[in-house]
Amino acid sequence: MSTATSRRLINLISLAGLGISIWFTIYCFQLGVFKNTSALQDLVEQAKFFGPLLFIVLQIVQVVIPIIPGGISLAAGVLIFGPVEGFVYNYIGIVLGSIIAFLLGRRFGKPLVHHLISDKIYNKYIGWLDNQNRFTKLFAIAIFLPVAPDDVLCLLAGLTKMSLKTFSLIIILGKPATILAYSYVLVYGGTLLSHFI
Repeated sequence: MSTATSRRLINLISLAGLGISIWFTIYCFQLGVFKNTSALQDLVEQAKFFGPLLFIVLQIVQVVIPIIPGGISLAAGVLIFGPVEGFVYNYIGIVLGSIIAFLLGRRFGKPLVHHLISDKIYNKYIGWLDNQNRFTKLFAIAIFLPVAPDDVLCLLAGLTKMSLKTFSLIIILGKPATILAYSYVLVYGGTLLSHFI
């Protein structure tokens, strides 16, 4: 499969994921989830074990291949499972997904990275790899910030000489703050928005 074809396929999957996310958000509004989260939790309650497991797998996949926007899945975790369990499931899924992205980047190198990210984004961040120590510092800072393209940077980190231990430590320590920031801003922003609709 050519790079252009794989990117078109990934873009199509992402667009479909965005469409499903929009539909799901509208559905949640109709259920009154943003006013009473127990409505959605009741739906998930029926799948005691498989609900959390499926959600964690979804988070792992969306880190490697952007099926749905990460912010939406983070907020969904908190809405569906509650603030504590939602955070834990988000954290597990994103940490595992980030490590898998790093290992895939390391195993398959630039050809895979070119298939998964656009030339524009690749060219924007590839310069970071020129200096190993500088990249590690920039990577650590970016992971702690909620606005950085973490998924792309995890793939690119696989192209460096960064050890899996260093990478994992940065992800494990850096992810909680961004997960909390994204999750609660989107959830409480949605709750606030629901009062005006």
